[in-house]
Amino acid sequence: QVQLVESGGGLVQAGGSLRLSCAASGSIFTINAMGWYRQAPGKQRELVATVTSGGTMNYADSVKGRFTISGDNAKNTVYLQMNSLKPEDTAVYYCRAEGMHTTYNYFLSWGQGTQVTVSS
Repeated sequence: QVQLVESGGGLVQAGGSLRLSCAASGSIFTINAMGWYRQAPGKQRELVATVTSGGTMNYADSVKGRFTISGDNAKNTVYLQMNSLKPEDTAVYYCRAEGMHTTYNYFLSWGQGTQVTVSS
């Protein structure tokens, strides 16, 4: 099993910043990619940003230029620096990781989610 533990959510005013962290642990042989998704009330879960083990990053258009994803392969950890936050960024943010177990079986795991609330 692979567990993902998220931290860093909270309440912030519009224009403020937050930094999310997600650490993966368990029977991990390798992680191919980690990322952040979010789900606002009444909406579907959507991609925010992803990063591969090779450093390739992908962002949703709505966060480009404001959010930065980074990863620490040695620590199996991914970060999301969120600047210039807007009320529409309010959502539960979920961490996602995919890779291979020590048994060489594929895994895809989700974190429990962390609430981000941006007040206007």
